[in-house]
Amino acid sequence: MKHGFITVAAAIPQVRVGDTAYNLSHIESMTAEADGKGAEVIVFPELSLTSYTCQDLFRQRPLLDSTESCVLRLLEFTRSMDIVVIVGAPIPVGPLLLNCAVVIQRGGILGIVPKAYLPNYSEFYEKRWFTSARDVRPTTIRYAGQTVTVTSQPQVFCMSDGAKFGIEICEDVWSPAPPSTNLAIAGADVIFNLSASDELIGKHDYLRSLLAQQSARTIGGYVYSGCGFGESTQDVVYGGNAMIFENGKMIATSKRFSLEPQLVVNQIDIEKIRSERRNNSTYAGAQSPKEVATDALYIDVASPENPEKDWQLLRDVDAHPFIPKAEDMTASCEEIFSIQVMGLAKRLVHTTAKHVVIGISGGLDSTLALLVCVRTFDRLGLDRKGIVGITMPGFGTTDRTHDNAVTLMRQLGITIREISIAAAVTQHFRDIGHDASVHDVTYENSQARERTQILMDVSNQVGGLVIGTGDLSELALGWCTYNGDHMSMYGVNVSIPKTLIRHLVHYVATTGILSPAASQSSDKDATANASDEIKRVLLDIIDTPISPELTPADENGQIAQKTEDLVGPYELHDFFLYYFLRFGFHPSKIMLLAHKAFDGKYPDSVIKQWLRTFFRRFFSQQFKRSCLPDGPKVGSVSLSPRGDWRMPSDAVSTLWLNECDEL
Repeated sequence: MKHGFITVAAAIPQVRVGDTAYNLSHIESMTAEADGKGAEVIVFPELSLTSYTCQDLFRQRPLLDSTESCVLRLLEFTRSMDIVVIVGAPIPVGPLLLNCAVVIQRGGILGIVPKAYLPNYSEFYEKRWFTSARDVRPTTIRYAGQTVTVTSQPQVFCMSDGAKFGIEICEDVWSPAPPSTNLAIAGADVIFNLSASDELIGKHDYLRSLLAQQSARTIGGYVYSGCGFGESTQDVVYGGNAMIFENGKMIATSKRFSLEPQLVVNQIDIEKIRSERRNNSTYAGAQSPKEVATDALYIDVASPENPEKDWQLLRDVDAHPFIPKAEDMTASCEEIFSIQVMGLAKRLVHTTAKHVVIGISGGLDSTLALLVCVRTFDRLGLDRKGIVGITMPGFGTTDRTHDNAVTLMRQLGITIREISIAAAVTQHFRDIGHDASVHDVTYENSQARERTQILMDVSNQVGGLVIGTGDLSELALGWCTYNGDHMSMYGVNVSIPKTLIRHLVHYVATTGILSPAASQSSDKDATANASDEIKRVLLDIIDTPISPELTPADENGQIAQKTEDLVGPYELHDFFLYYFLRFGFHPSKIMLLAHKAFDGKYPDSVIKQWLRTFFRRFFSQQFKRSCLPDGPKVGSVSLSPRGDWRMPSDAVSTLWLNECDEL
C-alpha cells in the first residue's frame, strides 16, 4: 500500500469444465501478469480451479484430489511472489464438502474461507454437493501440504502495511445479512467476492446496484470476480464480470461476454475509506459488541520482500470532482438548483418577506443567485418585481459586465436600480485620508463595503432580504471582503464551488427553464426573442473572465483584474478543497492526485505553487468563515461553521505548508 492506495486485481480466466491443470495454467499466467502490474491482491471466480459448472463431478474423488494437487502447485508458483492470490476450490473437510476461497501467499495458505449461503433455487442447487460454512465447527485439516483451520468465524486478513481485507463468496452478498457487513465492522477495508452469477435479462444491472450498495453500506472497497467463458452453457450462460467498487462507486469493470481472459487492475483508496468511516457516526456506532454477531479471526499477511518495487497510480482521477458526470448533468443541475430554491423559499415564507435585494455585477456568482431568486419567486407565486436587482458600477466596472447585468435583469422582469458607488467611495477616501491613486486593499475593500451598505439599506427600505452571492471556492480562499460581499441575510451559493457555477448557469441558459418577462404577453415573437437574449447573455457571462472589478479597466476598456491570475485557477483550488476537506488528505497525496488529474495541463511546479497558496489562504481566512450567514448545503462539502466545518480562526498552517515545501 502506497499513499493509502491498495492495488487490487479481479481476474476472469478461461476455464474448461473439470480440467484443473488447464485452469491452473491460466490462473498462474494471470497471477504473474497482475504481479507485474503491481497488484497486491488478486481474486479469481468461484470454484475457479475446477470451474463452477461441474455439477455431480464435485462428488468425484479424482476431481477433488486433482484440485488439491493444483493448489500445491500454485503454492510453489507463488513462493517468490508478494502478491496474495485468492482462488476458488471445492475442499473436503471430514465428511463435508465446502465451496471455498483459498488465500495463498509466498508458498503458504493464509486461510480457507467457506461459503456461508448456498443458493438452492431456480437454476442453482449447490446444497446437492456443498455444506454451508454456518454448519461447520472449527476443524483443522491437512491440505496441499499445509495445516489449516477451517472455520465459520469471520476471517480478516491483515497486511503488513495496515490494510485489511475479508472474503465472501457469490450468494453471500445476495443474502439479507451478508458476511461482508460483519467483516467490515471487524475492520476489513476491502471485500473480495469470488462469484458465479449467470446472465439473465436485467440481472446485471441489479448485480451492479447490489454491489455498489454493499460497498456504500460498509463504506469500503469491493472487488468482484465472476465466472466467464468456458463454463458450461448447458442451461445457463456466464458473462464474466470483474468489478471494483469504492464506497459505492464503480472505479473499474471488465467487458461482458468476452471470449478472452480479462484482468482488471486498479487501486482502492483505503485512506479515503477510513476517513469516511471515522466521519460517519453511524458506522462508528456499529462497532459496539451488540452489533457484531461474532468475533473475527485476524490472520497476518507477510510483509513484501520487495517493498521498493516500482509503484504508480493506476486509477483515473477526476479533475473536477464537484461537477456531475455528463450523463447525469441535467438531472444533477436541476437537483442542485432546486435545493437552492427550496432553501430560499423557506426563508422567505418564514420571514414573510415579499422582497429580496441582490447586487448584480454581470459575473457568474450574482447571475446564479439572481436565477435562484427568480425561480423561487415563481414557485411561491410572488411578483418578480419584488426582486430588486441593483447594479453598482465603480472604478473597475466594464461595459461588458454592466450591459450583461442590465440586460439580464430587464429580460427577467425584475426591479432594476442603478446606483454608482464612485462618488460615495471618493468621499470616503477623503474622509479617511486615502490617496485614490493607490490601488491597494483599502481601495478595493472600500468599494465592496460600500456596495454591501447600499444593499443592506435598500433592503430596509423595501422590507426585504439581502441575498448573498459568494460561493464555496471564494470562502475557502477567503477571496471576499470582510463585512463586504462576505455578508448577507441569506447566501444561496455558499456551498456551490466556482467550477460548478458555470455548469449551473449553462444549464439554465440551454434548457430555458426560466421564462422571460415577455412570456406574459401574447406576442410569441417577443417571447422567443427575449428567451434568445437571456441565453445569449448567460453564455457571455460564462465566458467573461472572473473578476471583482475593483481596479480600473485596461486602456481598451477590458477587465484588467482577473481573479485566477491572482489566486490561481479555480479548477485547481476546487480540486484541492475537495480532497482536503472531504478526506483530510496530506498535501503530498493531493499533489499526487492532482498530477494525475491535470497531467499535460499544469506542470508540477504550478500545481505545487497553488497548492501552497491554497493552504496558506485557507488557514489565514478562517475568521471570515466563522461568521457566515445562513445558506443551504448542496453537496458533500460545506464550510458552514454550524455544520461541516468547525475550525479555530487562529489555527496554524505550519504542518501543511512544511509538507508543501518538501514536495
